[in-house]
Amino acid sequence: MTRAMSDQPPPEPVPAPQHRRRPRYAGKNPRRFEEKYKERDPARYPETVVKVLASGKTPAGTHRPIMVTEILEVLKPQPGEVAVDCTLGYGGHARDILLKLEPGGRLIGLDVDPIELPKTEARLRALGFGPETFVAHRSNFAGLPKILAAEELSGVDMVFADLGVSSMQLDDPSRGFSVKFTGPLDMRMNPQRGQPASAFLERINVDALAGVLEENADEPHARTLAEALAGHAFPTTTALANEVRHVLARRAIDDELDNSIRRVFQALRIAVNDEFSALDSFLRNLPTCLNLGGRVAILTFHSGEDRRVKKSFEAGLHNGLYADIATEVIRPTPAERHDNPRSTPAKLRWARKSKS
Repeated sequence: MTRAMSDQPPPEPVPAPQHRRRPRYAGKNPRRFEEKYKERDPARYPETVVKVLASGKTPAGTHRPIMVTEILEVLKPQPGEVAVDCTLGYGGHARDILLKLEPGGRLIGLDVDPIELPKTEARLRALGFGPETFVAHRSNFAGLPKILAAEELSGVDMVFADLGVSSMQLDDPSRGFSVKFTGPLDMRMNPQRGQPASAFLERINVDALAGVLEENADEPHARTLAEALAGHAFPTTTALANEVRHVLARRAIDDELDNSIRRVFQALRIAVNDEFSALDSFLRNLPTCLNLGGRVAILTFHSGEDRRVKKSFEAGLHNGLYADIATEVIRPTPAERHDNPRSTPAKLRWARKSKS
């Protein structure tokens, strides 16, 4: 070997090709919420939204208003009147009421949810309802008298309240209202206030929880479940559902297990948000919030709510606060129940104040 050749630096080693993992195939049944429910992004997946609607389901992240025709028949909104939607939600009922109030009418929308309220306000603004026609307030329905005072109104011509949980809340795992996907056991309508359901369960005793399950959901296994759940930590929706399933495995068949899980979630949601206290306050103040001849319509979704509305309207009729009330509940038509299964448990009651 010559010296010239020996003075040359050795050749650079060639790096081995970097191994890259093959992208995981999501398959036909993706696990992630965002992949499974593409209809949450209708601009990118319009065909998915069409398919979901055609199958009689509600696209995730949206809300289909229930019994719109029946509610409009009960409330009879007229041009120039003032209405309140006490549970604005997605704004579906509000939109149809607003159309009937034009020209010259006005709707005041209330909703306690700080996450969904701005979205709904923007949605209604985009439909052409300006501040002179529609105004939104972050409040639950118990705050109705205070809101009317702020608007310098002594009364309104109609009040509507939909006491159900909105589909946007149910379909968002981070809110903890549903067991569709694992999420934090929260359930607060306003996540900025109060304690989540997980903390509620850790702090409550057996007797109190049994009462909550009986009063809020008519749960037949209330005592057994309370003994297993009270004082224990369940950080996620799945953890709670699995424990209910384990506790009742020898006591109930699968369909009954699913119903008990739903009832437990319902009872906790009502307790965490103090819904019955808010409803009682709302019903107590309602007659004084209506103008002469004013109408009210309320949608309920379980027996605890419906009992309160029924008794309040009956007492109001007996005491002369109302001139007329619904003698029977109005239910969704078979066609609506087929097209929108979430409407199935809905019950509509109404009352009307005297015109003189």
